[in-house]
Amino acid sequence: MTPAASAPVFSHLLRPRLPPMLSTLLLRHRLSSAAASSSPLTHSPLRVLAAAMSSSASSSSPHGGRKPNRLAAEHSPYLLQHAHNPVDWYPWGEEAFEKARTKDVPIFLSIGYSTCHWCHVMEVESFENEEVAKLLNDWFVSIKVDREERPDVDKVYMTYVSALHGGGGWPLSVFLSPDLKPLMGGTYFPPDDKYGRPGFKTVLRKVKEAWETKRDALERTGNLVIEQLRDALAAKASSQDVPNDLAVVSLDECVEKLTSSYDPKFGGFGSAPKFPRPVEDYIMLYKFRKHMEAGKDSEAQNILKMVTHTLGCMARGGVHDHIGGGFHRYSVDECWHVPHFEKMLYDQGQIVNVYLDAFMITGDEYYSTVARDILDYLRREMIGKEGEIFSAEDADSAEYEGAPRKKEGAFYVWTSKEIEDILGENAELFKNHYYVKSSGNCDLSRMSDPHNEFSGKNVLIERKPTSLMASKCGKSLDEYSQILGDCRHKLFDVRSKRPRPHLDDKVIVSWNGLAISAFARASQILKSGRTETRFNFPVTGCNPTEYLEVAEKAAKFIKDKLYDASSKRLQHSYRNGPSKAPGFLDDYAFLINGLLDLYEFGGKIEWLLWAIQLQDELFLDKQGGGYFNTPGEDPSVLLRVKEDYDGAEPSGNSVAAINLIRLSSIFDAGKSFGYKRNVEHLLAVFETRLRQLSIALPLMCCAADMLYIPSRKQVVLVGQKGSAEFQDMVAAAFSTYDPNRTVIQIDPKDTKEMEFWESNSANIAQMARSSPTEKLAVAHVCQDFKCSPPVTSPGALQELLNRAVSAASRSA
Repeated sequence: MTPAASAPVFSHLLRPRLPPMLSTLLLRHRLSSAAASSSPLTHSPLRVLAAAMSSSASSSSPHGGRKPNRLAAEHSPYLLQHAHNPVDWYPWGEEAFEKARTKDVPIFLSIGYSTCHWCHVMEVESFENEEVAKLLNDWFVSIKVDREERPDVDKVYMTYVSALHGGGGWPLSVFLSPDLKPLMGGTYFPPDDKYGRPGFKTVLRKVKEAWETKRDALERTGNLVIEQLRDALAAKASSQDVPNDLAVVSLDECVEKLTSSYDPKFGGFGSAPKFPRPVEDYIMLYKFRKHMEAGKDSEAQNILKMVTHTLGCMARGGVHDHIGGGFHRYSVDECWHVPHFEKMLYDQGQIVNVYLDAFMITGDEYYSTVARDILDYLRREMIGKEGEIFSAEDADSAEYEGAPRKKEGAFYVWTSKEIEDILGENAELFKNHYYVKSSGNCDLSRMSDPHNEFSGKNVLIERKPTSLMASKCGKSLDEYSQILGDCRHKLFDVRSKRPRPHLDDKVIVSWNGLAISAFARASQILKSGRTETRFNFPVTGCNPTEYLEVAEKAAKFIKDKLYDASSKRLQHSYRNGPSKAPGFLDDYAFLINGLLDLYEFGGKIEWLLWAIQLQDELFLDKQGGGYFNTPGEDPSVLLRVKEDYDGAEPSGNSVAAINLIRLSSIFDAGKSFGYKRNVEHLLAVFETRLRQLSIALPLMCCAADMLYIPSRKQVVLVGQKGSAEFQDMVAAAFSTYDPNRTVIQIDPKDTKEMEFWESNSANIAQMARSSPTEKLAVAHVCQDFKCSPPVTSPGALQELLNRAVSAASRSA
């Protein structure tokens, strides 16, 4: 979103009218958003208000003696940030709705999140402004919502704004009738009229006037909008059958569109601003594997080059935090250099998995090192005492203790002199490596810093390969890399003394699910790395099994704190106790995916059993097909959406489809068939979008293809799970990249495990019973309804798995 994005909304205040068909607008908006920025609901602060921003960023000053409002009783970090505003804020709930009905006034709904830069700007400019607060308090009932705590509420009104006006973002500013129907809305508004856009005070006056003079028209339009959105977003399938060509058509179409948008110079798909969208890399690598199996080596290598070049550019760019590890939200320029500096958990988990896949395919430890970099950042900065993984770190922070205002990126940027003072004799080497200049280095693109916010400041970026730079210095690669690592550690120690960005320590189930998947997968995939590899800060260089412990602790926290075993229900988030919000589709789908990975890579049957419990029909539309995003039990949430967009986060429907396919490969025919029928029905719901808008649904395209593979590969490992021989066999099972593989670990002496397999898969139970008892580890590989002879060494298993690709290539 640019600041001008709200301007069209203002004209609607004076001329309420029936909108055109929203289903068409939604489709057009999703297509343009997917092709353009890869993130339709996340705006880019394009530095348009640079001068105002530097003086209006979030405040670190005291509250001026103001009394707290109702938000002081909430747990959300975002709501607590607004607890001393003069605005008479209410949290989302019946108390606010009743107040609006009693006063017969509109509701002003403001939605954001604690690490949102423009949310901070609007707070300081408007919500801390006594004049604005008086207008809100006199004329409206004001509600503040944390979008991360209530994604269901956010989805309703963000969809409304996006569909009507072609774009959205946070802060989201929407005016509602007392019965919660949307009347008008926008995103960020400055307090006063400027830059050709209406100021917030003007908007408030016009909304009040429209409510008093055009109320019937406004409410009629709001009702019709909700009805059209309900029809557009709760699509039903007329048939449970999916045409046989859907998988091939949608997969190929998506890959072709991504290929056509590929940036050969800087990597990535699309132009600036550039967002890491891991689902794009996922489908490209998925297609790489299919090309390899079909013997199309040239086509496969072309795709692999696009992905690895992108991953390399991202890791070398400023979007990667070279000092502390992890990735920022996105870059404002095309070269991955100057980022929007917030760090989100959902990015970290997904990005790790892409680098792990690249490592499995290439064997290049560069990718495994970047994966470790992110995981070690999370362990260092984002994990609580009980293993819970926090949500985000802010983009903004104070430049020094006691500074009256915060600035974006202050924690992360450096002057040349700072680096010289800290690093001494190694300063020149470091400056040359990371393109550090006395005038500042944010000059690689006209989009990087158009208003000179970072004049004299440097965002670290690697412009040339480390091997080349080492050679120029006459040093070995190991020596050069160690010097860089030591320098980074020194800068990290100094940076740690700066005022830190705000940490949102809310624990969100869905995002923890993504991180659990990454930690679990890393625990085995990284074992195939060279034992003599040297790691440098911020990489710790731990034994990969430590990552499994992190994943299990995070899963245990969710099970202990946010799961009711009697009802089999999740709560959405936790901070000082569970939130009021129930678990949503993404919470269940992402957690199930994480638990399946925790079982496949870690081997404990308890995680598989819990995943099966969670895979119930709470969100399933049994008649229409697909999954709603909410349980549908809260009357204040006006829409139950069937989300399909695989954006910064994948859609719950896409992940649910893959979960069902994975589960179907575990069970005997009856239950397996039921899982697959649910996937077929789900794909039928989204058939039109898969055909017309495949680039917006890359993960669902993969799910469609997975469903129509005749038989998912099973690798059944039998033996003593705690033995070194068994663990070596598990690592071998994951030494090759294969997204259509299920790994099952069984200890035939474990009564509980054998009872499960006897009840759910007679074939797998038979493999466990018939394996040689004198062997600590035996592997069976089954596909296309037949199994190879069992093997008893990791090398033999690797050869067998690699042979499967070669055989497929020869038969193609």
